[in-house]
Amino acid sequence: MTEVLVRVGHVAAVLAVVLVAAYSGRVAARAARQPEVIGEILAGILVVPAVLAVGGTPTLAAVLPTDVVGPLKVIGQIGLVLFLVGVAHELRHGGSGLGARAVGWVTAGSFVPALLTGLVMAAWVVWLADPDLRGDAPVPALVLMIAVALSVTAVPVLARVLEDRGMVDSPAGKLAMAAAVVTDSAAWVLLVVAVGISGGLVVSLVLVALGVAVTVVGRVLLRSRVPVSAAGRFPRATGAGIAGVALLVAFQFEHWGLTAVFGSFVVGLAIPGGVWARAVRAVTSTGRLLVPVFFVVAGMGVANAPRGSVPWTAIAVAIALAVVGKVGGGYLGGRLAGQDRRTAMTVGVLVNTRGLTEIVVLQAGYSAGLLSVQLFLALVVMALATTGMTGPLLSLIERTRAPKPVPVPELPGSRS
Repeated sequence: MTEVLVRVGHVAAVLAVVLVAAYSGRVAARAARQPEVIGEILAGILVVPAVLAVGGTPTLAAVLPTDVVGPLKVIGQIGLVLFLVGVAHELRHGGSGLGARAVGWVTAGSFVPALLTGLVMAAWVVWLADPDLRGDAPVPALVLMIAVALSVTAVPVLARVLEDRGMVDSPAGKLAMAAAVVTDSAAWVLLVVAVGISGGLVVSLVLVALGVAVTVVGRVLLRSRVPVSAAGRFPRATGAGIAGVALLVAFQFEHWGLTAVFGSFVVGLAIPGGVWARAVRAVTSTGRLLVPVFFVVAGMGVANAPRGSVPWTAIAVAIALAVVGKVGGGYLGGRLAGQDRRTAMTVGVLVNTRGLTEIVVLQAGYSAGLLSVQLFLALVVMALATTGMTGPLLSLIERTRAPKPVPVPELPGSRS
């Protein structure tokens, strides 16, 4: 009994340290005028390398022994699942209020070129890069995984950036958010296919079909009078019920061979809007609180990278191609949608925001064995770098705005 209490206390202490580190990261990010999630991700990922730098491997083994890492992984997964329920719900119910033609061009511009640049990077990794960077994943799965990694736009982080900068109702903000919703929805489907290629594509497709069926049936049932009334009267209890169902479905799909991410999306997409939104927000808030634990687990993977083998070339290639695909593609899509150059460039910068969604995608690929440790590290750095560019680039665009014309005083007697 004493041993169990000591273990629980150890887990609770580590959890408290992680949450404090996440809070500190958010404060630092605000001070640097960056999205809070960047500080949160960095704080979580750097916990393990910081312990290694201070005390070495023996200290890390004492602070994070195996019987503590196991519960932390579960807590991190729980936080991720609950958070992604809200992301999926937002993807399903978000709207831009813009014309289909404009949204279509911007979506195509922000997605197709990014996929193509992802294929370029995949070709470099498979045929030209170091074999350690390549890893052991099947070539089709690896190629699709890298293409997905470069095509993602983080809806939650983008929404936060738009809110912080007062751009929610701007044409560029609306276009970027609409494109991000469609792009991320497609990216999650492609991620499931990539994981399925390595683990049995036919079984994965059957499970995807099952997930779609669960989503449709769930939406029909939850729209009936009794559930809607209960959701409106008891939002906290409803939120607890959603959380329980989401965890059950997510871990069941993971047990069947897909990622828990897919299960959380099934639940999030099945929940209607309206009165259900308040309950979903409670679930999402709980998940957001625990997500930093997920980043600590990801940081352990990064810390396992062999010393002296930081993939600098892969980092540079990933960042360059990611910027070309998203900023260039978003700009092109904006121009084809009839926007002026400044608005189109703003759209391109906004859709280059990756953040949390990218880290989740990369962790799923890493856990499925599709990404080597070095390639995972390179793509994580790319995600943080491209997200960190968003604020400074938007400020640069803002500063280059053409000055308003100054009215010329009318000279006396100039009128006839």
